Amino acid sequence: MADARYPDDLRALVEAELHALRFVDGTPTDGLEEAMRYSLLAGGKRIRPVLALATARALGRDARDVLPLACAIELIHTYSLIHDDLPAMDDDDLRRGRPTLHRAYREDVAILAGDALYAEAFRHVLTRQSGDPAHVMAALAHLATATGVNGMVGGQWMDVAAEHADLRRLHALKTGRLIGASVECVLLLDGRDPAPWEPFTAELGVLFQIVDDILDVVGTDDALGKPQGSDARHGKRTYVSEFGLEQARTMAEASHRTARAALAAAAPDGAPELEQITDFIFTRTS
Repeated sequence: MADARYPDDLRALVEAELHALRFVDGTPTDGLEEAMRYSLLAGGKRIRPVLALATARALGRDARDVLPLACAIELIHTYSLIHDDLPAMDDDDLRRGRPTLHRAYREDVAILAGDALYAEAFRHVLTRQSGDPAHVMAALAHLATATGVNGMVGGQWMDVAAEHADLRRLHALKTGRLIGASVECVLLLDGRDPAPWEPFTAELGVLFQIVDDILDVVGTDDALGKPQGSDARHGKRTYVSEFGLEQARTMAEASHRTARAALAAAAPDGAPELEQITDFIFTRTS
């Protein structure tokens, strides 16, 4: 169902492009592609690639111009979910309302599917994304940084190693860097400096995580697509465990105001779809 608060036309573009993707050129690896597509096509709001398309529109570009980059970001996000769900990590049985990949296809297959999605993301941009080659490479370098040791994977390490005195820093890496890169990589692809947008992208990642932590406490299994309360069962530090539910809600409200103000400063002529996504992240229920 369409949501008036969300740019569903952009989500439809992403969904169609993802469904059209094929990864193998021979039958020996058909089973691997099947496993990759099982997780990739499991649905969701596609927030990260939609952010990329919305950024293109805010810059006055056709959203379709950056579809390869946007889809690559979703491939990476899907890989991260597959690996997060593994027994050695969060050991989850459900994702988006159905068995996690390692439960549906075995753990070894899930590891390989995640590895393949990460590699295919970069191949997809290198072979399909148009633009100035220097700008494409700058966007790819930024994406690699956002998802590596100084980004998403580094944040995940901080989480599993309990090396995180600063909760905001942990989630700025684990969750926020890929959300931020969804905007910043499009700016780089357009030959622009992402620095003026960083207050917005950084706060958007924080807002997403605070709301996610709240939903893990107050959401339902059906809405979340996974068991409610999984963070508490895994003993994870969250904004709710750290500050309490009501304070976390207050922090989400403040973060939303900060993100909206930072967006207005970065895009003084307006960015309607980015405004919609920011509001949606704050008010989402799943």
